[in-house]
Amino acid sequence: MSGGAVPERAQVVVVGGGIIGCSVAYHLAHMGWRDVVLLERDKLTSGTTWHAAGLMVTFGSLSETSTEMRKYTRDLFGRLEAETGQATGLKPIGFIEAAADGDRLEEYRRVAAFNRFHGIDVHELGPSEVKELFPIADVGDLRAGFFVKEDGVVNPVDVTMALAKGARMQGATVLEDVPATGVLKKDGRVTGIRTLQGDIETEFVVNCAGMWARQFGELAGVNIPLQAAEHYYLITETIHDLPPNMPVFEDPSCHAYYRDEVGGLMIGLFEPVCAPWMVDRVPEDFSFGEIEPDWDRMGPYVEKAMSRVPVSLETGIRKFFCGPESFTADLSPVVGEAPELQNFFVAAGLNSIGILTGGGLGRIMAEWIINGHPDADVTGMNIDRLHRFQNMPQYRRERTVESLGMVYQAHYPTRALQTARGAKRSPLHDRLAAEGAYFRDVSGWEGADWFAPEGEEPKVDRLSWGRMNWFPYWQAEHEATREGVILMDMSFMAKYLVQGRDAGRILNYVSANDVDGACGRIVYTQWLNELGKLEADLTVTKLSDDRFYIVASDTAHRHAETWLRRNIPEGSDASVTDVTSGLAQINIQGPRSRDLLQALTSADLSNEAFPFRTAKEIDIGYAPVLCIRITYLGELGYELHVPTEQATHVYDRIVEVGPRFGLRHAGLKALASLRMEKAYRDYGHDMDNTDTLLEVGLDFFADLEKPGGFIGRDAVLAQRGSGPMTKRLVQVLVKDPEPLMYHAEIVLRNGVPVGDIRAASYGFTLGGAVGLSMIQAGEPVDEAYLQAGTWEVDIAGELYPAEVSLKPMYDPAMKRIKV
Repeated sequence: MSGGAVPERAQVVVVGGGIIGCSVAYHLAHMGWRDVVLLERDKLTSGTTWHAAGLMVTFGSLSETSTEMRKYTRDLFGRLEAETGQATGLKPIGFIEAAADGDRLEEYRRVAAFNRFHGIDVHELGPSEVKELFPIADVGDLRAGFFVKEDGVVNPVDVTMALAKGARMQGATVLEDVPATGVLKKDGRVTGIRTLQGDIETEFVVNCAGMWARQFGELAGVNIPLQAAEHYYLITETIHDLPPNMPVFEDPSCHAYYRDEVGGLMIGLFEPVCAPWMVDRVPEDFSFGEIEPDWDRMGPYVEKAMSRVPVSLETGIRKFFCGPESFTADLSPVVGEAPELQNFFVAAGLNSIGILTGGGLGRIMAEWIINGHPDADVTGMNIDRLHRFQNMPQYRRERTVESLGMVYQAHYPTRALQTARGAKRSPLHDRLAAEGAYFRDVSGWEGADWFAPEGEEPKVDRLSWGRMNWFPYWQAEHEATREGVILMDMSFMAKYLVQGRDAGRILNYVSANDVDGACGRIVYTQWLNELGKLEADLTVTKLSDDRFYIVASDTAHRHAETWLRRNIPEGSDASVTDVTSGLAQINIQGPRSRDLLQALTSADLSNEAFPFRTAKEIDIGYAPVLCIRITYLGELGYELHVPTEQATHVYDRIVEVGPRFGLRHAGLKALASLRMEKAYRDYGHDMDNTDTLLEVGLDFFADLEKPGGFIGRDAVLAQRGSGPMTKRLVQVLVKDPEPLMYHAEIVLRNGVPVGDIRAASYGFTLGGAVGLSMIQAGEPVDEAYLQAGTWEVDIAGELYPAEVSLKPMYDPAMKRIKV
């Protein structure tokens, strides 16, 4: 339907008629919300969907959410034609991922195990078997291929039209040639959409505007840092005797994917160094558009890609296509409700996988809008993970050069992105650099990952899946924490001051634990939604009856703040102030931490005067310091929260007395290994928005008896009363000290896969790789269940014996912390 009068009102307005917008409209209508209007500024698919390559691939992700979205999308596309009568062009011709070196072989074996656990039938092939399926490839240097028979290709335009038709059949309205020109809002909530044909009053807006999503977000005051970049593919002339129905073939070592295209070959490229497009502004009238190819820049990449299929070098090029696609800073999509504006949802920045995840993403978005919460883990792609600095033109220009290329890079778990660095620096940055810090990007901050010893340059010699040159430096920092004392800069942590006469009452209702007790105490707590599922994991320190101090992780910065603000009743006397930049956080941890700090302050830090969980202002030099006795590393320790302008003064005082106590600097690698030995949780890594308190083993931090209750209390009580838990987070230790775990390794009980590792590190004290895994069984997951099983972990296709525990394997009685 083109142009015409727009309705005066709709329950939901979807902006953008590409694959994502049509999928969102389709799923909303199918779930019963039929008062949906989709607005497309020109014609459906006219942005980037029309020129997509159409790969329908389920293999390749170590994210459960992404994997499930891919599976759902493939299944949906398989039934759309029967439902709508509109062809989708789905052809399950198969897919092969090629591994040309040892590191990629390890990566894909890890991916294959994870994908199999989630129901994808992946087969590892030898080079000769790859050759049988894709005869035109030169497989001489290949180590293996990973084959999924059910994957293949789809026609992007046809499948989008099928989704649009399916939405219309359920009562949704699809309007072409109707650009959305503005967003109406009141009291922090969206109220309508402005078009040239008139305003539409609405309760919900979904921004699916693709590479225009950033610009449309600006109209609403919403931060959407994505950037268009050049994306290339070529189509050869007809190749005679081309075998029919060859699978899609992908070889990241040659930066390319290959598929049949009308008797010729399509060769798509993801070059390691790319070119952003229209950084300032994407033209509003760019439709079914192409970009003039840069032959000089792309020539070497094209030659490399064609070398994998020698016949292509002897065949003419029918078309060398360049079109824009949008990318994000971390290659995860921008999804969810905007922190700046309630009921303004975003689904954009798909990083070239919009077709193969579009069905699943549309389903998640519809579920989120209708029920108020997503039913999948969205912590890694939620829009509220992103910050304003990432939307600056220079940042987008520099980071996009690297992010598109990351699509086909080997995905080493310890890789640090190198572009757009230095956006945020702790006041201690220069001093840490002088101590040999190797920095990595931590939500835009330069975080010290590890420290090179004196005389050594802090650099990574070579990325790998094994032990790298910095492994012994990390071990020394870990052991220093367990045996002596370390200094760790944690200034990147999110910090808020909550003030007002109603602050305590509101925080106590938002928090599962009792945070409104005695002054001068820190409380570890979770924030839940009404379903009893996790929204945040943080600490609340009561400074006085009307002043509270909250510390959350860097990745939860905007999410936690938004959740709190939206749960402050109108008219309440409570304010939230982000003080992250105003306070540095210096952690002094280890058995000798008390001795070191006592040498710097007149305050009594004895266990009797300053017990565990105490928070007091102490003096260090000229600085008033909020000192909190708490640990995330499993040892006696303290957090020092220091005014930013005095941070270096306090640091210098600490370092000055440090040699008397064997002080060592420690980085974030040590943080990870130390907290993992203690089984300390990390929201967004080993627990997420789909988990409950009981499932992650934190229900003992919920005060079910406190007056007034808390958000999610009824759900916690209901789950507790429903019987034994069949889904629980457990600690897993690999008995063999050699293999390393990172994420997504499969955990087996009696030879049967029962879970995957959500996060892991190396336990130098425990003597092996250690991680946290969510075990899901058809029977109670209790101590008897753990003891009755033989446990193993699949690491890149090899099985290793393991131990599992519901309690922390390191210091379960917390004796070292409370001394």
